[in-house]
Amino acid sequence: MTQVRRTEIAHRSILVTGAQGVSGAAVLEHYAANSANTVYGLSRRSAESHDNIRHISVDLLDRPDIMAKLSVIPNPTHLFFGAYVDKKDAAEKSKINVELLKGILEYLDEQVPSLEHITIFQGGKAYGSDLGPYKTPAREDDPRLMSPNYYYEQEDLLRSRQKGKAWNFTIIRPGGAICGLSVGSAMNLLSVIGVYATICKEMGLPLRFPGAEKVYHAMYQVTSADILARATLWAGDTEAAKNQTFNVTNGDTMRWQHMWPRIAKMFDLEVADPVPFSLATYMADKGPMWESIVRKHNLQPIPYDQVVSWGYGDFAFQQDFDNVSNTVKVRQAGFQDCIDSEKMFTSYFGQMSAKGLLPKLSRGAQGNVQRRRQRAAPADIDRRTGDNQTGEALGGASPEAKSQGRSANGRWYRVSGELQSGASDDQDWERNVARTARQSQRSPQGL
Repeated sequence: MTQVRRTEIAHRSILVTGAQGVSGAAVLEHYAANSANTVYGLSRRSAESHDNIRHISVDLLDRPDIMAKLSVIPNPTHLFFGAYVDKKDAAEKSKINVELLKGILEYLDEQVPSLEHITIFQGGKAYGSDLGPYKTPAREDDPRLMSPNYYYEQEDLLRSRQKGKAWNFTIIRPGGAICGLSVGSAMNLLSVIGVYATICKEMGLPLRFPGAEKVYHAMYQVTSADILARATLWAGDTEAAKNQTFNVTNGDTMRWQHMWPRIAKMFDLEVADPVPFSLATYMADKGPMWESIVRKHNLQPIPYDQVVSWGYGDFAFQQDFDNVSNTVKVRQAGFQDCIDSEKMFTSYFGQMSAKGLLPKLSRGAQGNVQRRRQRAAPADIDRRTGDNQTGEALGGASPEAKSQGRSANGRWYRVSGELQSGASDDQDWERNVARTARQSQRSPQGL
């Protein structure tokens, strides 16, 4: 695992906005893994506080509410900004999301001299991934597109506010879809796939990819929320990350045509040819069926419309062009953490099952995944700290990461041109069964 510099502070107060989103929830848990931190989760929705996590319901568009709610927090040192309000009109979206950031920045400037660092997430929209085909692999220094784009306006605001201040900032751009554990978050690809697969199984249907053939075959990346959280902790205490922008991904690339059958096996489903259709339209009437599944499998009784956003699924599965970011810069700056995307999906779906968000996955579903792995000879392994931008696998795991289990048991495999890490499938299964419950309650070590 990438090592972070630990500041000589007995206690720190960390602010996490958007704390109930996919990325915010992961950042919250990773900071809270260090008992010396008190982590304040800020969001409009209320949530229970526990241990060293304090949830505060606050409206970041309401200046008096910010002052009243945050003034009780002692000497915050770090802010993770993940708050977001969606609007269909680009100009309106830009305006309201800039106001979200402006509100808390004004409070921090006026009331918090202890502030050291701000981390803010952007994403593929900085390169135009929401508009259509764009230059790939995307680099942090690629030129901007036409405004309005709230990423640009937020960044300009951040840079102008930082001038002459003691604090610094880091901008992190996740690649593709962010995958993590968060119930009720609109942008959660895991929930889309997991609930869709569960309903297909209930109906006795194969798992069809709900996008066009071009989407199925395009190059894609996903980013683990845990990887993003580790990058956030690293950036907050790393000199090389000050006032910098970094692309961060899992470290590999994929095509849905290869990943989709593997996901189907996790749910013990067959795969049929892709058929482009709207999940928002065809899954709208499946609420009663989901409620029946919840009762049958004793799942958490979360309302259907809060479990998944089918509209986000439609957006994620309509990109019929390559969606790839270059992550050389963050590796050269010192952040080396990575994860095989197939293992990420397996781990997260296992955790969702353990938490009662999905039915229990069968042994045959999690095991026997891609038995055609062959161990690569050491000379064939690319251990450079840069991306292999011409292939479907990226190297770059550090020796430290391997020694700490970041690459499963330290063994590397090459599958159809892809670098993968881990033990045999049966060993994976036994290990997953043994640790699923622990994973659902534990986060990796924080600061």
